[in-house]
Amino acid sequence: MKRALITGITGQDGSYLAELLLQKGYEVHGLVRRASTFNRGRIEHLFSDVNAPTLPISLHYGDLGDSSSLTRVLQLVRPDEIYNLAAQSHVGVSFDMPEYTGDITGVGTARLLEALRTSGVSSKFYQASSSELYGLAQEERQNEKTPFYPRSPYGCAKAYAFYLTRNYRESYGIYAVNGILFNHESPRRGENFVTRKITLSIARIMAGKQDRLFLGNMEARRDWGYAPEFVEGMWRMMQQNSPQDFVLATGKTASVREFLELCLGHANIPFERRGKGKEETYVDTRTGKTIVAIDPHYYRPAEVDYLHGDPSKAKKELGWEAKTSVEELAKIMLEADCKAEGVAL
Repeated sequence: MKRALITGITGQDGSYLAELLLQKGYEVHGLVRRASTFNRGRIEHLFSDVNAPTLPISLHYGDLGDSSSLTRVLQLVRPDEIYNLAAQSHVGVSFDMPEYTGDITGVGTARLLEALRTSGVSSKFYQASSSELYGLAQEERQNEKTPFYPRSPYGCAKAYAFYLTRNYRESYGIYAVNGILFNHESPRRGENFVTRKITLSIARIMAGKQDRLFLGNMEARRDWGYAPEFVEGMWRMMQQNSPQDFVLATGKTASVREFLELCLGHANIPFERRGKGKEETYVDTRTGKTIVAIDPHYYRPAEVDYLHGDPSKAKKELGWEAKTSVEELAKIMLEADCKAEGVAL
């Protein structure tokens, strides 16, 4: 039985990856931070079914800011595969916390790679890279050869982690790969990420628990896919004969505005757009109430206006491609949030 160690196992990707690896017969270990409150809602179902046979999954306390804990867990688990998904992963927050973002998202990867190198453990290593590396995109569609131009402390930290992963591969012969994943969403997405913020707010507005949704740059375009499909791509990268970096994306884009309007359509909310720029609002034409407005607080010091992935290499060499459209994705996420809020679509 193969053993996998997942950092960030309590996050969106970590929870879906844990499920996938368990289905494939792995023994799964997760690295979790000590906190005063539990943040394990996304993986609780893996432990809570008393009627199910005991699953081969274990959690270990550790932190990407603490080298000794990383070495201890590696020597204890001795994994065949390591998936480094942990990070301070919110782009907007990274502008408020650039030092912390650099330490955990960037230097944290260095700590983990160095712990692997010095531990004597023979393991493959996956680094969760990001389309935010491309930032001010230098090509219309971004692939594995497109130059990076990060536009946030988060993107800069991910660039450091990307090049360090490649450096350890070339310097020490470690099977280390970067998965450059474009935006991928799901009902497990954090509530402060824009797609989930939209679907959750609409559900709460429908339930009478929230008056309106505030957004920033609605013209930003992203390549949005479905997270459970993307973790399959991560796993496939780790099964190749030689380590390579891959872009995972849908190859299609939609703006924040388009995602919002897809969700309003799925919710059967008739709307009218009023005003322009920072004064723009969306009004529910049935009630006359403003349900969406612009808040300049959500604008970033440096915006990333357009990201469009080219997953050709992944399709050719991994046999991987995204299947869920952004229309389907919006419906999946909205339905889940409406169900949680007790609202029928």
